[in-house]
Amino acid sequence: MFSETLRLAVAVLGNAASVSLYAAPMVTFRRVIRKKSTEEFSCIPYMIGLLNCLLFTWYGLPIVSYKWENFPVVTVNGVGIVLEFCYVVIYFWYSSPKTKVKVAMITTFVLAVFGVTAAVSAFVLHDSPHRKLLVGSVGLCVSVALYGSPLVAMKKVIKTKSVEFMPLALSLCAFSASVLWLAYGILVRDVFFAGPSVVGTPLSILQLVIYFKYRKERVVGEAKIGDLEKGGLELENVVELDLELGKVENIVTKCEQC
Repeated sequence: MFSETLRLAVAVLGNAASVSLYAAPMVTFRRVIRKKSTEEFSCIPYMIGLLNCLLFTWYGLPIVSYKWENFPVVTVNGVGIVLEFCYVVIYFWYSSPKTKVKVAMITTFVLAVFGVTAAVSAFVLHDSPHRKLLVGSVGLCVSVALYGSPLVAMKKVIKTKSVEFMPLALSLCAFSASVLWLAYGILVRDVFFAGPSVVGTPLSILQLVIYFKYRKERVVGEAKIGDLEKGGLELENVVELDLELGKVENIVTKCEQC
């Protein structure tokens, strides 16, 4: 009884963390819409996220899993499909013509991978264990890629020494979701839930470490610039005061000569 309650509680928390993870890029795409440009943001994480949600929604349905044993997975990834698809559409709309071709090609590949996996599991395999093995294995690989996709953003942060293109909210949500789904996978003894989080948890921790490291450097840098500007103003005031005093002394000297 206690184990069932614990599993349900972790599933609910995992769902909440995952929905937050899927919703976190809204801040990024609000900026994209406002500036009418995708700037230096990458579309890869959202493409991988869409494929991940499609696969695990399919994995949780009764056609693959036993009845509704993985219903929490269906609900959260169903929300994820809607959000990730919206991100891809917005990215496509505001990207350059050259990037549009790239987005279209990747989207076609994503839908093809999901379509082939779903078709084979539904029409070629005839029992739940084998279907779970196929869909779970593909989903496991995609999830590892999803958790590894922020490495691109981390590389950019290290290169530019700026955290502008790696939002803190996204990193925090990724950490929470990976820890909770790792716990859920252990509780239900399902390697396809726990496996990706084995990779995702240390990567999300690394992401947070890099964020705070370069965020601190940016704050310190801004403080130094502020000090220099303040010092420059003070020096300018001193020079102006010296010039004024010099003018007064010249006037007094002329008067004395008169």
